[in-house]
Amino acid sequence: MVSSVIHSARLITDGTETPDSWVRFEDGYVTAVGTGRTWTDADSVVDAIEIAGPDAVLAPGFIDIHGHGGAGASFDDGAVAIRTARDLHRAHGTTRAVISLVTAPLDDLARNVAGIADLMRTDADILGSHLEGPFLDPAHHGAHEPSLLREPAAADVQRLLDAGGGTVRQVTIAPELPGGLEAIRIVVAAGSAAAVGHTSADAAQTAAAFDAGATILTHAFNAMPGIHHRAPGPVLTAAADHRVVLEGIADNVHLHPTVIKLLFDSAPGRVALVTDAMAAAGSADGSYDLGAVKVTVTDGIARADDTGSIAGSTLTQDVALQRSVQAGVPLADAVRALTATPARAIGFGAQLGSLAPGSLGDAVVLDAQLQVRHVQTGARIR
Repeated sequence: MVSSVIHSARLITDGTETPDSWVRFEDGYVTAVGTGRTWTDADSVVDAIEIAGPDAVLAPGFIDIHGHGGAGASFDDGAVAIRTARDLHRAHGTTRAVISLVTAPLDDLARNVAGIADLMRTDADILGSHLEGPFLDPAHHGAHEPSLLREPAAADVQRLLDAGGGTVRQVTIAPELPGGLEAIRIVVAAGSAAAVGHTSADAAQTAAAFDAGATILTHAFNAMPGIHHRAPGPVLTAAADHRVVLEGIADNVHLHPTVIKLLFDSAPGRVALVTDAMAAAGSADGSYDLGAVKVTVTDGIARADDTGSIAGSTLTQDVALQRSVQAGVPLADAVRALTATPARAIGFGAQLGSLAPGSLGDAVVLDAQLQVRHVQTGARIR
């Protein structure tokens, strides 16, 4: 048995904050939690104050359910690229991630989904795949190549789910497309989360998608109709439905700080902070590819060369935490949006996103400025 203890930190987990806390880990799992000096010796002992200062924060490892790459590497380019990007994001506190794929030909998507399933056998930090395309509304294609978009025919949806062998965690669908609601039902029946996004759906169409089983709103406010006082659209419909988790990209580019706070206020406990990061995260400005789309990054903002649309982000989850707190979101709520809420959204709420006994031992220590000072990933998901 391998044991470790992290002590003398503000423990923030499950929406609560406990000062002067410690957490004990054994063989990759949380086995005990307490306060003060009541912890017992272990093989490894980490004093949070020593590494992060007197206001050290201990939180569960962050979980990104929507990201496309980093460190100059794109998740669409296979195992080496995925590992390169994951190394970057892990250093910023993201201990587990879903691998998001942009729109591509079906053959390519099926091959990539199968490759991610294979990678999960060796890389415990990979939770599965997210198909952000190709079943999107051409009018809200964003940084997806419009010529590759298609209606969600049942056979195509099932083919991609089958290629993942049960590892496709999320599929984004524009529900107003022909076959959209049936596609949502197919995704849910396969044990995956269906998400509404890149859509022209009005409130009624969005509500129908949630009634069909969709439980996620892909990057709220972006690539969808905005809020109008006579046409509330997807965002308010999702916020009013307690079955739905709303993704938010808290980079002050996709969402203004006031809107970040609004998102948390409108859907308490149901916001998942995601990066939507592309290859330029952690890298220099310049030219990049996002699937079939050429992208230029200037001052850290990625835009498609042909349309000028925002093309993913250069965000990491520690910065999303900092931006949310700066916007006025309570720290415990922001941490939950990086941990318990995304874990629950993709079906891992019983194992990830918490530092309660029995949870997997993913943990992050941050300093008073919410900069990451220590990261650990626990056992493999069973």
